[in-house]
Parts: sequence; structure tokens; C-alpha cells
Amino acid sequence: MHPRLDMQKAAPAAFKAVLGLENYVQSSGLARSEIHLIKLRASIINGCAFCVDMHIKESRHDGLSEQWTNMMSVWRESPVYSARERALLGWVDAVTNLAGTGAPDADFEALKAHFSETEIANITVAIGAINVWNRLAVGFRFQHPIDKPRAAA
Repeated sequence: MHPRLDMQKAAPAAFKAVLGLENYVQSSGLARSEIHLIKLRASIINGCAFCVDMHIKESRHDGLSEQWTNMMSVWRESPVYSARERALLGWVDAVTNLAGTGAPDADFEALKAHFSETEIANITVAIGAINVWNRLAVGFRFQHPIDKPRAAA
């Protein structure tokens, strides 16, 4: 797989606009762990290797456990996530898979039990932002770095 184009060079104003949305998400008041959860789960759903690689590394850098990141793809079957995180994961799934889910009332009600209206609005913007990044990364074939293998001990 080869990159198709460099968006920063091809459309710098568009890239700057998406980056502006990202900057809003980062300063929205959502907890870092919630932002990681949103970005990693949506990236898994969208099959974005570039973003999955980045968000796993960022999650671990911020102290989230290996199990927390590893179980994200099977979150419904894992007790590692709190009720609040599970409500958030359900909303990420619903909004990312919008054509198939229609963002059901049950998922929204579960979210309302744990988050304020402001938080819900910011969560949904964060979901939209990572979905934009995923579409750009998959569509333009962004390449994730290959980690150097560890030397044998």
C-alpha cells in the first residue's frame, strides 16, 4: 500500500480546518482517557491502521493499560471498562456506524446517565473529528510507522 497524496501539501487550508476541529476536541474539557477511547474505538471500526497505531501509542503514553487498549475491539465482552466508558463506547459505535444504527435512543439514554449535555455535545464532535481523520487517513493511505524490532537479549 502506498500513500496517495500528502493532504497538508495538496490542500493546506483544508488540513488546517480539520486540525482546528482537533484542537477544539483537545481543549473541550473531555478527559484524556475519554478522548483516547473515542479515537481508538472509531479508528478500529473504520479500519484505520494509521490511527489505531497512533492512538494505542498515545493511550499507553498517557498511562492507560495494555489490557484497556487491547480489549477495545471486543469491549462488549470485557469487564475492563466502567459503566461510563461502556456508555461512551456504545455512543461511539452508534455514531461511527450511523448508516446502520441511526444513533438509537437507547444508546443516547445510556450516555445521558453519565454525561452532561455539554459533554455529550463535545463527545459527539470528538467522534465526528476522528471519523474525518479516519476517512482522510484511509482514503489517502497514510502510512503508520513501523516500529523497530527489539534486539535479542
